[in-house]
Amino acid sequence: MQIRYFREYSQNLDRFMEFKMYGHAGKMCFVFPCQDGRFFEWEDRHMFEQVEDLIDQGRIQFCTVDSIDKETWSAFGNTAHRMRLQEQWVHYVMDELVPSALYKAGLPADSKCMTMGASMGGTHAANLFFRFPDRFDKVLGISGVYNMEEYYGGYHDENTYLNNPCAYLSMMDPNHPYIQKYNNSQIIFVVGQGSWEDVCKATLGELASIMYEKGINAWVDFWGHDVYHDWPWWELMIKYFLPQMV
Repeated sequence: MQIRYFREYSQNLDRFMEFKMYGHAGKMCFVFPCQDGRFFEWEDRHMFEQVEDLIDQGRIQFCTVDSIDKETWSAFGNTAHRMRLQEQWVHYVMDELVPSALYKAGLPADSKCMTMGASMGGTHAANLFFRFPDRFDKVLGISGVYNMEEYYGGYHDENTYLNNPCAYLSMMDPNHPYIQKYNNSQIIFVVGQGSWEDVCKATLGELASIMYEKGINAWVDFWGHDVYHDWPWWELMIKYFLPQMV
């Protein structure tokens, strides 16, 4: 498996950001770490080894995104500042990281990509997929939280709205052109029903209801009551779903 490391300056965040790329060909998939996680988390957890056959066959390649969750979703106080920084991170990913990764992969600048992540990584994957359907046409969200209200402390502004999938999808006109773009994509969300999955299970249920009401076609899968919120199950989930997506 080809693995490459990069460190590049972000104008949006005014700092250097790191990322790694895995594979040599195929669909570009942007992978987001768990809450407060780093760009090397999935490699450290041997997640790419679970789908090494797909990588070696040139069916998929990955770019692992670094988070700033410790300053946004995990920080305390001043929700306006935290979510303004979160939105700057979104612009870093979309305006800087995605074009850079596509160029390094030798893919066309307008290539449709995939997002994927577990826990808070699943949240990021869903948020970017739903917000930017002209860029992404596949998403695999694993054990994510999709209603972010509990992180806001009662404060709301444009940035809290833009980073809360259940909020903006619930307000979307069923005739919005994004609906058809979603339905031309592949959407998979999965969660367990065991330990530490209660919030994730509840918000996925809420998201599933919103998607149904809006006419958004998605595969929403609730695994068993023995399936808990941790890496051993996430390994099985990517081994099950990814071969059906690339």
